[in-house]
Parts: sequence; C-alpha cells; structure tokens
Amino acid sequence: MGATISNRASADSLNLTTLFFVVVFHILAVGAFFTFSWQNLAAFLILWWVSGSLGIGLGYHRLLTHRGFKVPKWLEYTLSLFGTLALQSGPLSWVSTHRIHHAFTDQENDPHSPRHGTYWAHIGWIFRGTSQNQTEETMRRYCPDMIDDKVHRVLNRFYWVPTVLVGVGLYAIGGFGMMLWGIFLRTVMGWHFTWLVNSATHLWGSRRFETRDDSRNNGLVAALSWGEGWHNNHHAHPRSAKHGLAWYEIDINWMQLRVLEMVGLAKDVYAYDAKKQEERKQVKLDAVTDAA
Repeated sequence: MGATISNRASADSLNLTTLFFVVVFHILAVGAFFTFSWQNLAAFLILWWVSGSLGIGLGYHRLLTHRGFKVPKWLEYTLSLFGTLALQSGPLSWVSTHRIHHAFTDQENDPHSPRHGTYWAHIGWIFRGTSQNQTEETMRRYCPDMIDDKVHRVLNRFYWVPTVLVGVGLYAIGGFGMMLWGIFLRTVMGWHFTWLVNSATHLWGSRRFETRDDSRNNGLVAALSWGEGWHNNHHAHPRSAKHGLAWYEIDINWMQLRVLEMVGLAKDVYAYDAKKQEERKQVKLDAVTDAA
C-alpha cells in the first residue's frame, strides 16, 4: 500500500520548484494579452491542439493509461512527445498518477479528489506530494507495461526539454509575443482545462451511470478538453476510447481516433456502445421472461 498513498502521505511536503514555475507561468500568461496578433493566436491554437488533444487526450490518457487502442510504436512515441508539451509531467508519472486515480477514485488515496477540497482537486494537489513526479517504485507498480521502455523513460526524465526547444523556435519565428502565447498562455490554459476534469467533473454535471465515485458528465469541460469532460461515461467504462456516448456528447478526441483508424494507423480500438449494450440486456431479459 505504501506506493499508493505517496501523494496524500507526503501532503506536508511543499513542492517549491513546482510552485515557482506555476506562478511564473501564470504571470507571463497574463502578459500575453498585451502582445496579441493573429499569428500569436494561431501558435496558441495549434500548440493547444497538439499538446492537449493529441498529446494528453489521445496519447497520455486514452492510449498509454487505458490502452483503448493500438498504434505503431513511432506514433505512440510521437503522441507521448506531444504530451510532454503540456508540461503535466512525463508519460510514466502522468500515467501512474491517473491509474492511481482510477484505482482509488474519490477515496482517501485518490491524488486529486474533490472530497479533499475543490482547491486541492483543481490545483492544490500538484504543490504537495509526489503525483507530479512519481517515484520509481510507484511507476514500476502502476506502469509495468511502460517502465522498461527506454524512449518513455527518456521522455519522462526530460519532459520539459521539448517545450524549451519549441519556445526557442517560436521566439525565432515571431519574437517574445509569440513565445508568450505559444508557451506560457497556452500551457496555463491547458493546465486549467485538464484540472477542470479532475475537479469540476467530480462536482457538477449529469450521471448516466451509477458508478461508485462522484464522476459527472460536463459539457463545458468536454468542450474545453477535446472530449475529456464526459467523465461519468469514462469512469463507468475506462478502457473505452470513446467517451461521448450520445450524438450530442461531442468528443473531438474520438473523432480524431476514428480518422487514425480509417487510415490504418490505429487498430484494436475499443469503444463502448450504449445501444448495443441495451439490446443485449433486452435479449437477456426476454430470455428470462420466456423461461419463466
């Protein structure tokens, strides 16, 4: 049990480095609004999509954490690289934290449950404990499928390097303003959109499934996180790579995955189908009724 409670057990330990960089990023993000240009906005949008949707949503979450589909190794590494641009830690740490979250959702050992407070669930948890940078022991326990992958280990250790390189490139192309929009504002907004999944979708929204946790489906969070806000659906069927289960539950990440599947880059895609499940239940119910 020791590895599962590392975040809560060390809650008295303040991560000063994390706190420093989060504060600096927020300050510089505000500065971005004084340097608006259409080119800067384009840099923001493109990198938000690459890091938040392709990197976190498809890569870190639906592929690496839940193995809802398979892609060639080169594409898996590319999605992981994109995920590092979100500056939410490396793939091994991120996946370990999220698997712990699913193992102990809204219980004492959940790294970011609103039951420990809304502030804790949204941002407080990254300032204390080890969830942003998991120990070797914890990663080996929760990422046995990835822990010995040399590429993922390098990305996990140096996850901040791609952002530095992209920042240098943006500065060379569009100056300080483009770097503010493409790195600092984009990263801060991406942080909060992801953190809303941790906090808001365990507090507000609708529940299609009676899960043992507080997960909710929240359309606003889904819109801000490329489809990750259909959280009750996800907690009911975590391996499903499809989170939006109704026509009105727009899931951009799922749409992109379907494109990858159609062009042959994704296979063994698992998607929960609510309609088929209802049909199966009805068939079983009819069989029981006929037998009676």
